[in-house]
Amino acid sequence: MTDQPFDSADSSNRLFGRRKGRPLRKRRTELLDTLLPTLEIPVPKPGERVDPQSLFTRPGQSEPAQDVWLEVGFGSGHHLAWQARHNPEIGLIGAEPFVNGVAALLGLLDDDKLGNVRVLPDDARPLLDALPDASIGRAFVLFADPWPKKRHADRRFIGPENLPRLARVLKDGAELRLASDDMGLVRWMLEHTVKHPDFEWTARVPSDWRVRPADWPATRYEEKAIAAGRKPVFLRFVRKPRG
Repeated sequence: MTDQPFDSADSSNRLFGRRKGRPLRKRRTELLDTLLPTLEIPVPKPGERVDPQSLFTRPGQSEPAQDVWLEVGFGSGHHLAWQARHNPEIGLIGAEPFVNGVAALLGLLDDDKLGNVRVLPDDARPLLDALPDASIGRAFVLFADPWPKKRHADRRFIGPENLPRLARVLKDGAELRLASDDMGLVRWMLEHTVKHPDFEWTARVPSDWRVRPADWPATRYEEKAIAAGRKPVFLRFVRKPRG
């Protein structure tokens, strides 16, 4: 990631990172023009409210999504597409500002004709602010940018700014899944999430954070990290009951 900010819906909450990488192949460019408009969630304006269930209502569909899950920063989309494929009754929202990642996800969705994913190709924070209380059944923040320099630590997504947002939108008992191969970021996420009053770490034995659960597929980034000799850590928290 670069250190150059790009505009977000709220100029006071700058989002740092890349908008676009290498030139896209023809098919992916076409999917951005054809498939993305059918799945895209517009960036909510300040004060706007978004009913997540309504995002998955389509003409001719008789059954609503049984639950809605959210992935913040889905990278190239392999985890999000896997979850959609294996949980057809769940509506999945993915937020990712990196255009190449959005295009890669669209290719996966198109290949498998997956209709239970909606995409916010931008900063997740305006959407989090627009969602109702207790409306999300599971959230994922996997292999986020670690921002290793001390002066950039406040750019990390999991921290004092966004944990209250996640706690507000997650249902009682909902799971928050975090992962990283950067030990500095792992310690940071543990420190902030463990001390947050609305979250409880589920780990009881070392294998709980060393071994990825069966319903948690490997991402491309994770595979590269393992190949490079880095050991990923998998953290699972539950949202404590309100009141």
